[in-house]
Amino acid sequence: TAQFGGGRAAELGGSPQPESDAAADESLNPVPKEVLVPCLPPNADELSEWLSRLRGSRVALRVPQRGAKRALADTVHRNAVEALQQHKLRRAGDFTARSAALQNIQESLGLVDAPLRIECVDISHVQGTDVVGSLVVFEDGLPRKSDYRHFAIREAAGDGRSDDVASIAEVTRRRFLRHLSDAGPATDGDGTTHAGEAGAGPPPVKQRRFAYPPNLYVVDGGQPQVNAAQAVLDELGITDVAVIGLAKRLEEVWLPAEPDPLIMPRNSEGLYLLQRVRDEAHRFAVSYHRSLRSKRMTASALDTVRGLGETRRKALVTHFGSLARLRQASVQEITAVPGIGVATATAVLEALGATGTETTETETETETETGTGTGTSASDTDPVGDDQAERPVGDDQAERPVGDDRAERHDG
Repeated sequence: TAQFGGGRAAELGGSPQPESDAAADESLNPVPKEVLVPCLPPNADELSEWLSRLRGSRVALRVPQRGAKRALADTVHRNAVEALQQHKLRRAGDFTARSAALQNIQESLGLVDAPLRIECVDISHVQGTDVVGSLVVFEDGLPRKSDYRHFAIREAAGDGRSDDVASIAEVTRRRFLRHLSDAGPATDGDGTTHAGEAGAGPPPVKQRRFAYPPNLYVVDGGQPQVNAAQAVLDELGITDVAVIGLAKRLEEVWLPAEPDPLIMPRNSEGLYLLQRVRDEAHRFAVSYHRSLRSKRMTASALDTVRGLGETRRKALVTHFGSLARLRQASVQEITAVPGIGVATATAVLEALGATGTETTETETETETETGTGTGTSASDTDPVGDDQAERPVGDDQAERPVGDDRAERHDG
C-alpha cells in the first residue's frame, strides 16, 4: 500500500510518502528485521547479534504464539513437511525405476541374477591416433566413479590406424587379468603373501578395486566387438560374467555367437539404463582422449623452438594446459614459468604463430564404426592430462545409494 501510494503521488506530481522509501529500503536488505523460528536455538543471542551486524540494525529472533505470524509459521512448517515427503517419493521412485531396469535386463538377457554391477568399455581415437579406452562401472543402477579407469591402447594401435575389435580385446584382457590378480592372496608392497601369519597384526595390503567381477560386461559395438570380448574371457577361464554389445545404429543388443541381435522395447527401463552406461563410457573415453591429443599437439608445436629442451617444454605444457591457451599468453605470462626467459618466450610465440595450425577450443567430434560397432573419435583442446595409462585424476563426485561420493581414476 505504501509503495502504491508513493507511486500515485509521484504520478500526480506530489512527493512520495515516507513509508514508501522505508518499504523500498526494507525490500533491498537481504536480512529481515525479524526472523520467526519454531523454537529458539541455544545460541540465539549470538545468532541475533551476527544477523544484526549483517543487516546494520537490530534483528530479532522470535517464536510466534498467536495471530498472523503464528499462521505464517504453521504454513511454512506444512510446506517443509510436504517438500520432505515429495523428496522421499522421488527417491523411492528412482530406486523403483532402477530396480525395474535391472530386473528388465535380467529377464531380457536370461541372467541368473540381476546385474547389480555393470561395466562398459568404449574406445576413442581420431583417425587411428591417440587411441584410448575407457571402463565405467555402475552399481545398483548408479555410476561408481571411484572404479572408472582409462587405458592407453598399446598393442592394437599404431601406424595411423585403429583396430577397434583388437582394442576391445586388449582392454578386456587387461581388466580381467587385474581381476584375477586382485582376487588372489593379499600381498604387501614387496610382493610378500600374507595368509594368516601367527602372532602378527593385519598387514598393509594393496587396495583391490578389481577383485570383484561385473555381473554384466557391456562393450560399445556389435557382433565383432562382443565376440572379441567373449573370446578373451574364454581364454582366461572366466565363466561367470555375461557379455553383451550395444550398437549405436539401432540400439541393438548383441550376444556372443548369436547371428541376430536382441531388440529391447524402446520404452524399456532396461534399455534406457544400458544406454546411460554406454553414453557414460563414451564421455569418459572422449575426455581422456582430448587431454592426450591436446598434450601431443602442444608438444609437437614446441619442438621447433630452438633452445627449448624437453624439461621446459613439459613445464609449459603443464602450466598452460593447451595449445590455445599458450598461444593467447603474453611474453610476461610465459616468463612466469620457471626457466623461461624473455627471449625463449618470444621464440615460443613466434613458433606457434608460424605453425599454421588452426586449433580451436571446440573441434567437431566424429565417430567411426567397425562393422556395427564402436570406434568413437573426438578432438578438442581440453586441459592436458598425463599421457600414461591408468593414472588417478581429480575428484568428481557421483551420487551413491548410501551417500558415498567417489572420484574417477585412471587405472594404476
